[in-house]
Amino acid sequence: MSTPNFAVSAIALAVLQMTSACAHAAEEADQTMPEVVVSGVKLRAGSASIAGFSNAPLLETPASVSVLSARQMQDLQIRSTTDAARYDASLSDAYNAVGYAEQFSIRGFKLDNASSYRKDGMAIAGDTQIALENKEQLEVLKGLSGLQAGVAAPGGIINFVTKRPTDTPLRTVVLEARERGTLYGALDLGGRFENTDFGYRFNVAGERLRSYIKGADGNRKFVSAAFDWRISPQALLQIDADYQRKSQITAPGYQLLNNATLPNVPADQLLNDQPWSRPVETTSSNVGARFTYQFSPEWNATISANQHHFKRDDYTAFPYGCAAQELYPGFCGNGDYDVYNYISLGEKKSPLTAQALLQGRFATGVIRHEFTGGASFFKNSEKWGDYLYDWSGTSNIYHPVVVAPAPGSSGPVSERRRDNERALFAQDIVSLNEQLKLHAGARYVQVKRDELTDGGDFAHTDIGFWLPNVALVYAVRPNVSTYVSYAQGLEHGGVAPMGTVNEHRALEPGKSKQVEVGIKTDIRPDLSASVALFQIRKGLEYTDAANYFVRNGEAQNRGLELALAGRATRELMVGFSATALDTRQSGTGSAELDGKRVTDVAAFKSSVYADYAVPAVQGLKVGANWLYSGKKAFDAANSVFVPKYHVTNLSASYATRIGDIGTTFRASVDNVFDKFYWRDVTPDLGGYLMPGASRTVRVSAQFDL
Repeated sequence: MSTPNFAVSAIALAVLQMTSACAHAAEEADQTMPEVVVSGVKLRAGSASIAGFSNAPLLETPASVSVLSARQMQDLQIRSTTDAARYDASLSDAYNAVGYAEQFSIRGFKLDNASSYRKDGMAIAGDTQIALENKEQLEVLKGLSGLQAGVAAPGGIINFVTKRPTDTPLRTVVLEARERGTLYGALDLGGRFENTDFGYRFNVAGERLRSYIKGADGNRKFVSAAFDWRISPQALLQIDADYQRKSQITAPGYQLLNNATLPNVPADQLLNDQPWSRPVETTSSNVGARFTYQFSPEWNATISANQHHFKRDDYTAFPYGCAAQELYPGFCGNGDYDVYNYISLGEKKSPLTAQALLQGRFATGVIRHEFTGGASFFKNSEKWGDYLYDWSGTSNIYHPVVVAPAPGSSGPVSERRRDNERALFAQDIVSLNEQLKLHAGARYVQVKRDELTDGGDFAHTDIGFWLPNVALVYAVRPNVSTYVSYAQGLEHGGVAPMGTVNEHRALEPGKSKQVEVGIKTDIRPDLSASVALFQIRKGLEYTDAANYFVRNGEAQNRGLELALAGRATRELMVGFSATALDTRQSGTGSAELDGKRVTDVAAFKSSVYADYAVPAVQGLKVGANWLYSGKKAFDAANSVFVPKYHVTNLSASYATRIGDIGTTFRASVDNVFDKFYWRDVTPDLGGYLMPGASRTVRVSAQFDL
C-alpha cells in the first residue's frame, strides 16, 4: 500500500470512529446526561521516570532533566526528535543526515546508537527516525546514567515513554501539509472495552516525505497498539507493540574545499542526486510487556521487557575526497568531488532488554527510606555483510555530473558482533530530616562482547564494572531544592570508522566521571526554572596519525545549563534553554589535539520560545521560537570554524468547534528569514557539513471528539 493510500485509510477509519461515536453519544443523551466536570490541563510535565526507577517529581530529582509531553508535542507540531531538539539547548545534531538516522549529542558527547536511546527505559537501536505518534513523553536525562541505564554515552540518554490506554474515549485525527509537498496523517484512538478492566490505545500514521533538500524524498508508515489488563486492584499487565517502515533518499553532507574552505552552496542541493540513487530502506519494531504488582501501599514489584528489531538496506552515491588533488577528505578547490557507490544490504540489530524491580518505603527510627533494588539483562546481535564502496566517477557541487555506478553489491550477511550485559543495582533515598535527602546507589554490570575480526576469529571481552552514584538534595523551601551529585558511567568503546586500519572494530568499554551541582524551583505550579553546573571526564577516542582508531588522553566537558518552562501568565507560555560548554582535550601527546575544542560543539547555544493566547480572539494563539548557536570547530586541530547562526520560527493556532468536534488549526513558518546556516558539523567519516533547512511553511488540522 502506498503512503498516501495508507494515510487516507487511517483518516477514513478515524472519521468512521468519530461518526459512530457521535451517533452513540446522541442515543445515550436521550436517556441520561451525566454531569461533566471540566478541569485545566497542565501543559508542563512535572515528573519523569528516566532519572530514576519511578516517576519522580523533577523538583526532587538530583539531575538535569527536560521533558516534552504529548500535549506539548501536539501544540508545537513536533513530528520527530529533530523537531524536539530545537527546544533544548543541550541537545544537538551529530551526523543527523536527512533521510538516514536521527543522531544527537548531549552536553557535547555523541549518543551511542546501541544504548543511549530508550523506550520505556529499555534500550532500542537509534539507527532510524523513532516514531513519536505513540509516545506520551520525550524525556532527556543530561549527564551520566550509569546507575539508571548501565551502558550509555556520557552525555545522557533519550527516553521515549509509550502512550497507554485512556480511561475515557479518545479519538484524535491530525492532518498536515508542508509547502514542498510533505503530507502527513495520524490517528490516535484510546479508551476501555465494555469490560473496563481492559484498555486499548491505537496509533496509525502515514507520511509522504518531501525534504527541503530537493530529491531527498521518501515515505513513512507507522502502526502501534497498547493494551492493559487490570487483573486485580493490585496487579496490572501492560503490553504494547509497534512497527515502522521508512524509505527515503539520504542527503550526505559537504566537505571543505581544498580541505580548508567552507563551500558556498544552496541548502537544497542533493549530492546523492544520481539516476541510480536509491532510498535507504529501514524497518523497526518493538514488542514490550510490563507487569506490576502492589503488595501493599508501601511495596511493589515490576517486571518489564522489550524486544526491538531493526533492519536497513543502505544505498548512497557517496561524496568523499578529491583524487585529482589527493585530498582524503576534502573536495577539490573547483568543487569537484569523488563519487562512490555505497551499498550495504541486510544490516540487522535485535536488542532485547529485561528488568525486574522491587521498590518500597520503610523507616528505621526517625529516618525514612525509599528503596529500589533489581536486576537487568541486555543482549544484542548485530549482523551485516561486507559493504560495497567503490569509486564511480567525479561530480561537481556547482555543476553536477552523472556518473555510472561501480558494479556489484554487498556480501552475505552474518553475525559480526554480539553483546551480553547482566546487572544488579540498588538505590536508597534516605530522608535525613525534613529538608535533606541522601541518594545513594550503585550498579554492577558485567559486559560481554564477541566481535568478528578481519581474520575470521571472534575477539572476546568480558569485564565487570561498579558504577556508583551519590547525591545530596536539600529543600531550601517547599518549592526550591538544591543538589550536588557524583556519578560514574560506562559506555561501549567506539567503533573504528570506515577507512581506518581497524575499521569496524570496537574499543573496550570505558568509564566516565561526573560531578554536578544544581538548583531547581517551581516558581508556581505550572512554571519551573533550573540551573545546573557540571563537569564530565572520559577517555578520548580518535583516529591517530597511524590511521588507527584509539582511546588515548582525556576529553573534559564543563558546562552551565539554564532552563525556564511553563506558564508565565494566564495568557503567556514561555520556554528558555541555554547551555554554555567548555570542551577540552588533553593527554594525547599531539599538538593538533591537546588543548583544542571538540568538533561540532558550540561554546554557547540557546533556545527561547513564547506562546501567547490573544485575549481579544477566543482560541487564537501566536508563538515564536528563536535559536542561537555559537561557532563550531570543524576539525580536531581547530583550523576551521563554522560561523554562528540565528534562526527564527513563527507559529499560530486557532481552537474552535465544528459541530461536536473540537478542532485546532495550526500554521508555522520555520526559518522565517530564510537564513543559510550549517546546523551539523560532524567529524564522522572524515568530517561533513550539513546545511539547515531553508524557510518552510506548514499547516495542520487536529480533530478531537
